[in-house]
Amino acid sequence: MNTISNYIKSLFLIELMKGLILTGRYLFKRKITVQYPEEKTPMSPRFRGLHAQRRYANGEERCIACKLCEAVCPALAITIDMEEREDGSRRTTRYDIDLTKCIFCGFCEESCPVDAIVETRHFEYYGDVREDLYMTKEKLLAHGDKFEKQIAADRAADAKYR
Repeated sequence: MNTISNYIKSLFLIELMKGLILTGRYLFKRKITVQYPEEKTPMSPRFRGLHAQRRYANGEERCIACKLCEAVCPALAITIDMEEREDGSRRTTRYDIDLTKCIFCGFCEESCPVDAIVETRHFEYYGDVREDLYMTKEKLLAHGDKFEKQIAADRAADAKYR
């Protein structure tokens, strides 16, 4: 009996008709497609995008070279070298993030005791060559300076919900 049923379905193109009916149902409904470069969807303040290093108000970098972010990174994408200053404080001489390895998990941001490394909501970046996706300390600090207002606003909004 099943064979006869399958034969009749294939003869009258029942599956094709079901598909056309489904297409017809959505043909006149409101479209939900976003025309990306011109229109942008709302983004969560907790979105994890491009990394940045923050500075204190006096202009000094926040990173104290504790290397917690390097230790917690599951992809081993962070490399840190540090030196000790005359006053006994530590600062980084090298802070590199390889974005080709990074999985944007946010562990580096969560482990940082001084909120030095953050992931901004900036996601529109690319690299023509591999070196463009290799974030050095200078690039990270430049991104931090560029997006500091947004980062501070996101931190304030996030603190409100804690």
